[in-house]
Amino acid sequence: MAMKIVVTGGAGYIGSHAVHTLVEEGFDVVVVDNLSRGHQVAVDRRARLVVMDLHETERLARVLEGAAAVWHFAAWSVVSHSVHDPLAYWDMNVTGSVSLLRAMHSAQVKRLVFSSTAATYGIPKSLPIREDAPQAPINPYGQTKLAVERAIADLQGADPEFSATILRYFNVVGCAFGLGEDHRPETHLVPILLQAAAGLRDHFAIFGDDYPTPDGTCVRDYVHVADLVKAHRLALAAMEPGDRRVYNVGLGAGWSVRELVATTRAVTGRDFPVRVKARRSGDPPALVTDPTRITRELGWSPRHRDIADAIASQWSWMLENPEGWRRLEEVPA
Repeated sequence: MAMKIVVTGGAGYIGSHAVHTLVEEGFDVVVVDNLSRGHQVAVDRRARLVVMDLHETERLARVLEGAAAVWHFAAWSVVSHSVHDPLAYWDMNVTGSVSLLRAMHSAQVKRLVFSSTAATYGIPKSLPIREDAPQAPINPYGQTKLAVERAIADLQGADPEFSATILRYFNVVGCAFGLGEDHRPETHLVPILLQAAAGLRDHFAIFGDDYPTPDGTCVRDYVHVADLVKAHRLALAAMEPGDRRVYNVGLGAGWSVRELVATTRAVTGRDFPVRVKARRSGDPPALVTDPTRITRELGWSPRHRDIADAIASQWSWMLENPEGWRRLEEVPA
């Protein structure tokens, strides 16, 4: 019998890539998603989709029965939105995750791979960032993810058999398996750049060019979505009862916003206006990881290291799907 894996947020950008990979490898995959941010058409049809909210603890426990593990992607993740509506993030990210942990406890599911974020580090004192760096988030999004990390640790203190691997993502890019990135409204940097290149936006905005970085714009570490899913697979395979593991997932290299503008122009062959605007609250100047631990302990080795290739894969998907998933969503199944 195939191993059952429950994927929360499996209709989203990263989650849909994870679901496809698990199905391809023969797992019995159940997707839990309320479709508030995800897309039903992005879910592999070989998986079972349960449309529900994480706050439905008792129903969630029934869905989890017989599962070997949970991959927990479901969350809201826009820093600027979290600053303006923090309580919504505490409700979705923290209360929803606590409900999931309760349901896992009730269903006796003992293995969890949790999607956390580099935003828990806040403004790091040194780069690259190791997993033991101080966690001092500067925005509600990072604070909620750190709160969930602590809830997981507390549960492990009460249940020594509960295993959890926390993956702290840096920025995620790229497309694979015919899947793409489609948020409404779009808030992620690379698809916004590509929308500007496609003429779907009248300009691209750089929020702050006076940061303490080489060109004054924010620097981020980017990891290809397929390599990120690989990290989840390796984490699941390595998991033993009572494991408490934390890994940063990134390339150990950073690209500035201006560098991404130049790369996008080169990849697409299109120019577009760029305007510099005021800084956004909650944006650290630079986030770059030290991936030594995940490489050493899990043997993780990313295949996609060229940021231009990742952007090219997203550009190809956008050209094929100029309206994102909308066109397919409007076609009767």
